[in-house]
Amino acid sequence: MVAFEGDRPVAVLIGCKRPPETLVRTLAVHPGHLRRGHGRHLLTSLSAKLAILGPPNLVAEVPAGNAPARALFAACGWRETQTYRDLEFDPSLAAPAPSGTVHEVRPDSLPAVAGPLSWERTQATLAGRRERLKALVLAPADRIEAAVAYTREADGAIGVWRMEGAGLGTLLRDLAHRERTRIVALGVGYDECPWELATTIGWRATGETIGVTSVAKAQ
Repeated sequence: MVAFEGDRPVAVLIGCKRPPETLVRTLAVHPGHLRRGHGRHLLTSLSAKLAILGPPNLVAEVPAGNAPARALFAACGWRETQTYRDLEFDPSLAAPAPSGTVHEVRPDSLPAVAGPLSWERTQATLAGRRERLKALVLAPADRIEAAVAYTREADGAIGVWRMEGAGLGTLLRDLAHRERTRIVALGVGYDECPWELATTIGWRATGETIGVTSVAKAQ
């Protein structure tokens, strides 16, 4: 969606519809046209359209330090519901797991992810990455103790898109040993990996975003 002043485009909203939600991926206003209601107009217009067309649930992820953006969403009736962190793994912790305990598996053989997740970590997004996605499990004695799913990104880094299990630290150290490159996990919520655990097993936070939600309503 684009907002105009006369014939000049001055603001843009880029969204992504994927039932049952619509993500506001980008909301930007030209610096010379701030505080004139363009951002609010785009959000309320989108809400009115989705009240008719659906899906009715709206989500966005806003950088924690962007106070004006957070204030705009709040003024439009959106609620802050989640905190997500971008993480980077300490490469000095790289170490192989005990022989025979880590196995490569098909990503679609892992149980579906659930719970409050950032958009890039949901099951539908993972399905969209299926051609590039790889998965490892830590499974001593035929029992899965941890799992990770990851991709190699364009900059050469490893992006971890799901992680779980009591043996997660061992599995991540093994992944770091195998890949010998930066390992990052973007948009991780507390329910997926509590901050205390993340620090203990070798992650450090590099950024933070706030998940905000709303329900579409007619103007």
